Amino acid sequence: MIKLTNINMSFHDKQILKDINLEVNQGETMVVIGPSGSGKSTILRLIIGLLKPTSGEIWVKGQEIASLAEDDLNKVRMDMGMVFQYSALFDSMTVGDNVAFGLREHTSMSEKEIAKIISRNLRMVGLAEREKVMPNELSGGMKKRVSLARAIAMKPQMMLYDEPTAGLDPISSGTIDRLIMNTKRMLGVTSVVVTHQMSSAFTIADRIAMIHDGRIIEVGTVEQIKSSENALVQQFIHGLKTPGAYARRRSELL
Repeated sequence: MIKLTNINMSFHDKQILKDINLEVNQGETMVVIGPSGSGKSTILRLIIGLLKPTSGEIWVKGQEIASLAEDDLNKVRMDMGMVFQYSALFDSMTVGDNVAFGLREHTSMSEKEIAKIISRNLRMVGLAEREKVMPNELSGGMKKRVSLARAIAMKPQMMLYDEPTAGLDPISSGTIDRLIMNTKRMLGVTSVVVTHQMSSAFTIADRIAMIHDGRIIEVGTVEQIKSSENALVQQFIHGLKTPGAYARRRSELL
């Protein structure tokens, strides 16, 4: 469904991504982990076409999109939904109008049809009958749920999530994790999730890719990542200060 081939990305004189190769299969949830500033969110922005790579190819549903003009990119984006780190809701619009925004911009649906979708999607994310509420009346977790309801309004085939549980308490984070899994189960979407929260990653992922210093250093299932012999992977998932700390701890246990 999504394939990155030999992607390099530089901003000014700084190289952010280095020879990135990654495939995301149809219907799977790929979680991208790594330290802050390692290039995780840049990958999402490349996939959705907000950035163009310095070099390399980005394939979405068999179409190379890095070279597409904006009008053609917009057609590809119709199959994508994105939940941004800070929700990116329109503060001047009600919750219902936020959810309806894409439908009104890109479809010829009647207001009656749109109202049904608003009601259904808000019910799906646990915010039934909140159509008239303004975003500033919502908690951070609720804003993330509205963002998800908006993202799935167009029935996308792919979902992109940028730090969906960042800044949330454990209960709200668990709610978002369950919504991500339910969205996959109910809509069959292919998902790419960027996060640094390992509890979320291990809960929602079919596979995990770890990026370090702009390079993907390991890709595998949850169990493969947990048992990885790569010291940098173990350092990150266990929150250790140095790569050698895990090896020392492991030798002590053995």
